[in-house]
Amino acid sequence: MEFLRDFLDFMRSRKKYWLAPIVIFLIIIGFLFVFASSSAAGSLVYTLF
Repeated sequence: MEFLRDFLDFMRSRKKYWLAPIVIFLIIIGFLFVFASSSAAGSLVYTLF
C-alpha cells in the first residue's frame, strides 16, 4: 500500500492527473485476464480480445 500512497503523492505534487485513467485501465485489464484464465467465462473474454 505504500507504493500506492507514493504514486498518489507523485501525481498530486507533479500535477500528473492524466496518469490516473491509464493506470485504472491497466488494472482493470489485468483483473480481466486473471478472471478469464480461472473461470469458465475465459473463452468468452478471450474472444473479445
